[in-house]
Amino acid sequence: MERPRPDGSLVPDVRIGDWARPWNLEGDRSVGGAPLAALWASDERGFDQVGCVYTAQGFEYDWNGVLLGPDLVWRTDRWVAVRSANHDPDFCSTTRVSDADFDLLVRNVYKVLLTRGVSGIYLHSTDPETQRFLERLVG
Repeated sequence: MERPRPDGSLVPDVRIGDWARPWNLEGDRSVGGAPLAALWASDERGFDQVGCVYTAQGFEYDWNGVLLGPDLVWRTDRWVAVRSANHDPDFCSTTRVSDADFDLLVRNVYKVLLTRGVSGIYLHSTDPETQRFLERLVG
């Protein structure tokens, strides 16, 4: 749940090294001056928020940035889905989602995110081995 700081700003809970930003808001309310979830990608007050697949689908951007989390990593010669690194409650339960379905769901989430940029995309992986692989791909 979003919790604003005493100054009204959102807690920057998405962290990669020294870089940190808050997740986009959930629901139909504004917190800390940020727009409600449905407007985070189109309202300038949502600029510093990190969107998720549920709020990004249906949008197209001139340029898009995608953070590959530790739930999809490159290992030697293949992509590996890591259930223990995923925090989506709909995906985590082995009784609701099989390992094979989890792999497909995680790949589909990233496919949706990777197809939002019309002119281009900035892609960064939080996993060092995966990031090195991506850097080799673009030379």
